[in-house]
Amino acid sequence: MRRIHIALAVANVAESVPDYSNRIGQEPSVVVTGKYAMWRTDQMNFSINEIPDRAGQLRHMGFEDDAAEGFSSDTDVNGIMWELFSPQAQDDKIVEMYGTPVGR
Repeated sequence: MRRIHIALAVANVAESVPDYSNRIGQEPSVVVTGKYAMWRTDQMNFSINEIPDRAGQLRHMGFEDDAAEGFSSDTDVNGIMWELFSPQAQDDKIVEMYGTPVGR
């Protein structure tokens, strides 16, 4: 399965989780208090990072793809970073960065 990935900066993760959960229609797959949250649906992988001085800005885009091997990234002609990764590669990265496992 291939899902679009969108990553945003937010002012406050705790305040953002209920809003985005309502908009997406489900609870996040993982929440790291004060730092990060990620929702994985059939259509998309949406994540937020608490970066108050960049709140509301796009961090990067990409694709979560079951067929991807590992993790890669590049920048498009407009300067937007695009990532390509497998679900397992992202789950491993979340554990590595935050020590928090992803619920499935």
